[in-house]
Amino acid sequence: MDVGKALEMFTLRMASKNLSESTVKNYYSQVNCFLSVFKHRPKAKEISAKEIEQYLLTKVQVNTRKHARCGIQAFYTLVICQPMKLQNIPWPKKEQKLVEYVTHGEALSLLRACSNIKHKAMIILMYGCGLRVSEVINLKPCHIDSSRMVINIIMGKGKKDRQVQLPESILILLRNYYKQYQPKGGYLFQGQFDPQYSERSINQFLKKYAELAGIKRNIHAHLLRHGYATSSLEMGTDIRIIQKLLGHNSIKTTLRYTHVSTTLISKTPSPLSHLVL
Repeated sequence: MDVGKALEMFTLRMASKNLSESTVKNYYSQVNCFLSVFKHRPKAKEISAKEIEQYLLTKVQVNTRKHARCGIQAFYTLVICQPMKLQNIPWPKKEQKLVEYVTHGEALSLLRACSNIKHKAMIILMYGCGLRVSEVINLKPCHIDSSRMVINIIMGKGKKDRQVQLPESILILLRNYYKQYQPKGGYLFQGQFDPQYSERSINQFLKKYAELAGIKRNIHAHLLRHGYATSSLEMGTDIRIIQKLLGHNSIKTTLRYTHVSTTLISKTPSPLSHLVL
């Protein structure tokens, strides 16, 4: 099997389907690993569903197995023209894990430890507005609408546009940052040598500020977005408004935060709350 040609065709078909860049990278990586295992087979269509299922079972982590299945299924649909190849392979049961998030106190500690206004602006956009890290680095000055006090998220996850609130305090910070850095090249946040800041660089400075703030656990960008959702819920924001602001398709995704809010949990009355024991 010519793995290179198969992957080239797969990339072309994914582009034709207008899949997001992150999805293309993920599917490409998963299918590359899969085809490498079966590279001595003459044709991919001759790999049986049972062999594919046995390959998927080598993935110990459920999420990794799901990602592999999604990529392989897309490959057989778009390239091999066998869309039903995996139809009888069961989907692994989803693991129900508590969502990790940055607490309000931790977020404040990160901001106090940060003396760089560019880094502070990015932290605040993730924790204060609920932006994904990919949405922060894709922001352009024209997306900041001060006349309506909203931030326009263009082509977010799933290629969807949405708007989030722009508090006055965050607008002032962004204006001060812009005056100081005068970013050029189109993006609001430039890298040191590139026109666009990178996700890797954001996670690097978050780790540094977490250490300075005395936060012992691993802090990464997505925990700030989770912190925004949890704090909004604790302040009484309607769950459906949070859903729209986060850009979730399903309310079920947003409802995860009702299970992790320690404030809500601690305030939930017990049937024995008023009983003197």
